[in-house]
Amino acid sequence: MGKIVVNALGEQCPIPVVKATRALREMREPGTLEVHVDNEIAVQNLTRMAAGHKLAARSEKLGESKFVVSMEVTAPSGEAPLEEPPLSCVPDARGNLVVAVDSGVMGRGSDELGQMLMKGFLFAVGQLPELPKTMLFYNGGARLTCRGSASLEDLKGLEAQGVEILTCGTCLNHYGLTEELAVGGVTNMYAIVEKLAGAGKVIKP
Repeated sequence: MGKIVVNALGEQCPIPVVKATRALREMREPGTLEVHVDNEIAVQNLTRMAAGHKLAARSEKLGESKFVVSMEVTAPSGEAPLEEPPLSCVPDARGNLVVAVDSGVMGRGSDELGQMLMKGFLFAVGQLPELPKTMLFYNGGARLTCRGSASLEDLKGLEAQGVEILTCGTCLNHYGLTEELAVGGVTNMYAIVEKLAGAGKVIKP
């Protein structure tokens, strides 16, 4: 298994996609294509490019202006022609949707089933054609943004694509999780009310 790293920091659309496509052509064995960029639009474009080539991909936010998109290449195309990337840039895929999560489980009945449903729900949010602008986590939902959460990678991928992830600080303190937050930032009830009131649509699983 090999790995190719593409440095596209400082590059604007469509250059990161062009560089990634060229690197994909150069791969001669299965491995990982890792692209480093500094803006959320590039992350979204690279994720779409990977989907277009049927490649599994994940994105991660490493810093304020540093992101990495990793694509798993199982069958390198080599010299076979690849679809050329579009020359126009894809606009920000975030809409005015807010997702409010107040529990670690989805629905009533079996908590074990509810945990599975919530994990599936958060994964599915990342597959929406228009991503939410903000995701709010409070009460029992605060556990989902902390270390050990089964949904942590999905949430980090959403954050890398520009989705704002916010967790109630009072809730983290109540559950003793203040030092365990692993994705997004801390917020308060006033900000939560503002986000909900200003949303075009609110989804609450």
